[in-house]
Amino acid sequence: MSYTVLSPDHVVESTLEIKKSVFLTTVTRVETEEQAREFIEQRRRTNRTARHHVSAFVLDPLRTTQRSSDDGEPAGTAGVPTLEALTKFVAPQLGSDGPADLSDVVAVTTRWFGGVKLGAGGLVRAYSDAISRALGQAQLLRRRQADLYELSIDLASVGWQEAALRNAGVSVVDVTYQADAALLTVAVAATPDSRTACEQEMSGILSQQVRCEPAGSQWHDHQF
Repeated sequence: MSYTVLSPDHVVESTLEIKKSVFLTTVTRVETEEQAREFIEQRRRTNRTARHHVSAFVLDPLRTTQRSSDDGEPAGTAGVPTLEALTKFVAPQLGSDGPADLSDVVAVTTRWFGGVKLGAGGLVRAYSDAISRALGQAQLLRRRQADLYELSIDLASVGWQEAALRNAGVSVVDVTYQADAALLTVAVAATPDSRTACEQEMSGILSQQVRCEPAGSQWHDHQF
């Protein structure tokens, strides 16, 4: 399983001006709802003179957590378009037919009213465009789930075997030394037959029979 995320600690800022109203959009990556709400409040504190701080966020691999706020704009003209812009975004690297799967993201559009009313339709377009502009500047990664397996290696050979695995491109995430052996934890692509694939790949690299014992799973960021 995989989905699109922003680079860690990457904050995107984009400004859009429409009929003297200024829309400052800030987008960043978050892992929890608490982090998302804290970011929203931080933007509110930073830009106290603004009238509205419209926000939305999407969380977790399946995007089961989705929230939005109009923050004083007419209902449905700001928060929902912001959320839809996030959920419908397709990373350019995936092509026009790629999946819309951006997650672990929060967006805040701060608006300074310019004295000219935009109308409901104008607000929807403005907030949608503001998010789209910001996302177009974002540094994107692909987040993939990996299955973890432990390999029991003789202490006498753990050094060269670990080096051989790393040189072959295997992700060695941990090494634990015991009295008579070392446990190397490796990460492989999460598939229904990942254990078989692990044993075949590791055995081939090390030129000996290797057993891969399940050790959980975790997520990793990768370049597109």
